[in-house]
Amino acid sequence: MNNDQPLLQPITLSSGLELKNRVWMAPMTRSRANNPENKPFEIHEKYYSQRASSGLIITEGSQISKQAVGYINTPGIHSKAQVEGWKGVTKAVHEKGGKIVIQLWHVGRISHPDFHNGDLPVAPSAINPHAKSFTPKGFKDTVTPKEMSIEEIKQTVLDFKNAAKNAMEAGFDGVEIHSSNGYLLHQFFSRTSNVRMDEYGGSIENRARILFEIIDAIKEVMPENKIGLRLNPSLNGIFGMEADEETIPTFDYIVNKLNAYDLAYLHLSEPFNDVSDIPYLVNEIAKHYRPMYKGTLVINAGFDREKGNKFILEGLADAVAYGTLYIANPDLVERFEQGAELAQADQETFYTPGENGYTDYPALEQSKVD
Repeated sequence: MNNDQPLLQPITLSSGLELKNRVWMAPMTRSRANNPENKPFEIHEKYYSQRASSGLIITEGSQISKQAVGYINTPGIHSKAQVEGWKGVTKAVHEKGGKIVIQLWHVGRISHPDFHNGDLPVAPSAINPHAKSFTPKGFKDTVTPKEMSIEEIKQTVLDFKNAAKNAMEAGFDGVEIHSSNGYLLHQFFSRTSNVRMDEYGGSIENRARILFEIIDAIKEVMPENKIGLRLNPSLNGIFGMEADEETIPTFDYIVNKLNAYDLAYLHLSEPFNDVSDIPYLVNEIAKHYRPMYKGTLVINAGFDREKGNKFILEGLADAVAYGTLYIANPDLVERFEQGAELAQADQETFYTPGENGYTDYPALEQSKVD
């Protein structure tokens, strides 16, 4: 076995949480909470505990309120039933020696009236992202959302706070604020989705304000060093987001300001598509933000074992979050350790209910050592 890989070295977060390796499981929507209460149940316990050898599991995005939902069969963290469901998940993971945090999610305008009794979804501004929402009746075109009032923004901050409190009750080792991938907080950051002229729009500072209000609110119910967050600075042309000349300066401002906090980690995504021909975007996110951010930095998107080891060895990141590879390889750490062949995920079952394509991927039986 090859145990000297950088990915396989332990890491301790500022909270004192000791993680056995730097192979983290990235948050992935899997649409298995197909019950009226959108609560996790036994198959979630099995799915996550199968992957407990990960240094840190970051759960699928879990809505902070009924208003936050935008995809069918996704779990929440705002009701008693959901908290009880997540208790089973955290217990199962911890019993196998794993660590797990929950991703707190509000999709904003990437939703549909079908989820809201016919009412419009909410967003910073009334601008249609011209994307798709995964509804009970299939994928539907998004609509022009309702611009949030100040009162609704303040309530959303409280919803994040309450979700974090629920997460602590459910036994999680921390939370990750989903401020990425074109969802609500990301929508506030961008001038193409936020044209407000009040304290939540206009300047970079104003457009980022809601994020720091949420962090400050969550700090009241849990230790600051158990809070992580995710950003996707160079997202463009996906999830209804269009970048512009102020995109990177906005994220530079956010990342620099995050240095004033003692966060668990900052989770960044490399570009999801080729942005090399867009002069005002950054094509290499880790290289750009590693010198800027002083805390634990996690990188995601398009990594294999070799690339992950290289980034950690070169000091570009402290851990790597793997998404798709974790779907078909519940024992990804062991496969990396042994240089074993990786199984391929079945895309047809990414978002379908039940255990097929969810908990039935076998663990490594006969490895091929390189």
